[in-house]
Amino acid sequence: METLLGSSLAELIGLTVVVFGGCGILTGQTLAEGWKPAWVAVAYSVLLGLGDRFLMFGLFGEPLLSPAGFLVNTLIIGAITLTAYRMAIARRMVQQYPWLYERSGPFGWREKSGGALAE
Repeated sequence: METLLGSSLAELIGLTVVVFGGCGILTGQTLAEGWKPAWVAVAYSVLLGLGDRFLMFGLFGEPLLSPAGFLVNTLIIGAITLTAYRMAIARRMVQQYPWLYERSGPFGWREKSGGALAE
């Protein structure tokens, strides 16, 4: 299991999920508030994955160049970042255009029924 993760499960949860996952949430929300495209969130997730791998090496003595560990950690951080990004975009669309859209779950929006616009 440690070979696949590149670290122990406790280190993965503590550093990757809690610390860098929190950074991913803030990153996703910030990018969504600035109307940045989703690929920018993916790029920042890779950078956060590099930082996570470096701290795993520096704090816990894990291998720095662990491709499997980097991939797993980056995928976890990327999933958290993109989830926060999508939720923030959905919230932003409904808040900015309340006459056009209404919430459709935590990740989406839909056009308001009833024709709020005169056609």
